[in-house]
Amino acid sequence: MCGKDMTTTRVKLVALFICLWLIMLVTLYSKSGFEESMETEMLQKELRRAQENVKMLADRNKALERELLTSKAEKLVGGEIEVVKRDSNSNELNGECQRKVINLENLVRELRAFNDGGQKPEEGGKHGMIIPPGQGPSMEHEKARFRLADNIQELWYYLNRNLKKLGSTSGNELLEDVAHRHRSIEADLIRLSRVDNTEAWREQEHFELQSLMQRRLHHLQHPKDCSKAKKVLCDLNKGCGFGCQLHHVVYCFMIAYGTERTLILQSKGWRYAHQGWDSVFLPLSESCTEAGTRRVNWNGEKNSKDAEVVMLPIVDALHNHPPYMPLSYPEDIAPRLEKLHGDPSVWFIAQFVKYLMRPQPHLQLALDEAKQKLKFQNPIVGIHVRRTDKVGTEAAFHGIEEYMEHVEEWFLRKEVQGEEIKRRVYIASDDASVLPDAKKKYPNYEFYGDAAIARSAGLGSRYSDSSLQGLILDIHLLSLTDYLVCTFSSQVCRVAYEIMQTLHPDAAHYFHSLDDIYYFGGQTGHEETAIYKHVPRSKDEIALEVGDVVGIAGNHWDGYSKGRSRRTGGIGLYPSYKTVDKKVVVKYPIYEQVPLTET
Repeated sequence: MCGKDMTTTRVKLVALFICLWLIMLVTLYSKSGFEESMETEMLQKELRRAQENVKMLADRNKALERELLTSKAEKLVGGEIEVVKRDSNSNELNGECQRKVINLENLVRELRAFNDGGQKPEEGGKHGMIIPPGQGPSMEHEKARFRLADNIQELWYYLNRNLKKLGSTSGNELLEDVAHRHRSIEADLIRLSRVDNTEAWREQEHFELQSLMQRRLHHLQHPKDCSKAKKVLCDLNKGCGFGCQLHHVVYCFMIAYGTERTLILQSKGWRYAHQGWDSVFLPLSESCTEAGTRRVNWNGEKNSKDAEVVMLPIVDALHNHPPYMPLSYPEDIAPRLEKLHGDPSVWFIAQFVKYLMRPQPHLQLALDEAKQKLKFQNPIVGIHVRRTDKVGTEAAFHGIEEYMEHVEEWFLRKEVQGEEIKRRVYIASDDASVLPDAKKKYPNYEFYGDAAIARSAGLGSRYSDSSLQGLILDIHLLSLTDYLVCTFSSQVCRVAYEIMQTLHPDAAHYFHSLDDIYYFGGQTGHEETAIYKHVPRSKDEIALEVGDVVGIAGNHWDGYSKGRSRRTGGIGLYPSYKTVDKKVVVKYPIYEQVPLTET
C-alpha cells in the first residue's frame, strides 16, 4: 500500500515537473515571440515611415521638375514669340512656326495647372479643362460677356463725369471709392474671361482665322494666269497724309476682295517715297503687278462685272457703292468672328492693313534697331498726340494732362488685378515739346520717345524718307503697346489700333479716345439698334423705342452718345447702354480654293 502511494507520488511529482518545465518553455518561447513580434512591428513602422518619406521626396522632386520645366517653357515661349511676331510681320505668315508657339503656350498653361492641382488639365475637371480649338465657350456666353464689358464701361463714364461735377471733398471721396469698385469689377470680368482656360481657345481661334484671311489675300494677289485675271486699279497718291492714303488702299483692297479681283497698286512717284510702295513694304504680289490697258471706271458691281480692269476713285467720289465697304465683314466667318472679337468690323479691316504693311527687310531691321535703342519694353501704354495741322480744323487741343488721366487709370486697374508694374509710356507726336513736357510734369513715369521723329513729322519735312520711317516706327511701337490713349480723329492712331488687333485675339477695348469713336473714312453708316425705350429728359435728347435704328455720330464718354433716329429723323443724345451695334454682315466670296485650315 505504502509502495503504491510512493509510486503514485513520484508519478505526480514527475508530471508536475514536466508541467512546470512545459510552462517555463512556453513562457520563454512566448516572451521571445513577443519581443520578436514587437521588433517586427517596429521595423514595419520604420519601413512605412521610410516609404512615406521616399514618396514625399519623390513628390517634391516631381514638383521641382514641373516647376523647372514650366520655367524653361515660359522662357522658351517668351523668347520665341517675339521672333515669330517679328517674322510674321515682316514676311509671309509662318503658320507652322506660329502654331508651334501656340502649342508651347498651351503646354505652359497645362504645366501651371498641373503644378497647382497635381493633375493634367484634361483630367482636372472644369477648372483645369482646355477647351479644344474651334469649340470654345458658347456664342451666348461671349455675347453676354461683351455686352457686360460695354455696360460696365458706360456706367463708369456716366458716374465719373457726374461725380466730377459735384466738385466737393465728399464728391471726390465718393468718386475715388466708385473708381476702385469699378476697377474691382473689371478685374472680376477679366478673371471670368479666363475661366476654363478659354485663353488657349482664343489664341488658337485668332491664329486660325487670321491665317485663313492672310492666305485668302495671298491667293487673290497671285492668280494662276495674271494676263486673264480681273483686276482693280488703285492710285496711291491721294492728296492726304500716310494714314489717310493707307486707308484709301484698304478700301480698294476690300472691294477687290469682294469682287474677286487682283489689286494693282499704282504708286510710282509716291509723295513719301518716289520709288513707290514696294520700296518700303513687300509687294502686294510677286507674280501679278501689271494692270493692262483695257480699263474702265467703276460703275457699280453689276455694270463693271465683265470689265478686265476697273479703276476706283477716292472713296468720297465713289458712286453705286458695293456692299464690300467698311464696316462690313464676311458672312462665312461671321459666327466665329463675333464669338471671338468685340468689334468684328475692326478685326476684318486690320487683316488688310496687316497684308499691306509687311515691311521690306531693310525697314524691319530699322524698326528692330530703333526699338532696341529706345529700350522699349512691355507692359507699356502708348500715347499719340496729334497737333500741328489738326488742331483747330479736325480736332481740338488736348493737354498732356488729359491723356495721362487715362494712362494712370490703366495702371491703377492693373494694380487691382494684382500686377505691380513700372509705369512706362511711349509718346508719339508731331509736336517736339510734348515729350519733355510729360517728363517734367510726371517724374514718377518712365517715358519713351524720339524728339527727332516729332521734328520730322512737322509740316516742313513731313514728306521725306526720314519722316516716313519715323512715322512707321511710331505706328509700329504704338501697336505694340498694351493700351492706347489718343484721338481717333487721327488716322495714325486708328492705324496703330488696327494693327493691334492682329497681335491679340481681342484688343477691341485696348484704347481710350479723347474725341471720336473708331470710324473708317467713307464707311457705310454706323448704326445701332435700341434695346430699351428712352424718354427724353431734356431738349438735347431723342426718344427711343425698342427696335429703333440710330445712326451714331459719336460717344461723348459720359454715358451718352449722339445720333440720328432713323424713325423720327431727330438728332440728339441718348444713353449709350440702351443701344447695341447693328452688325454689317455681307456675302463676300468664300474662296473655296483656300482650305479653312493650313495644311
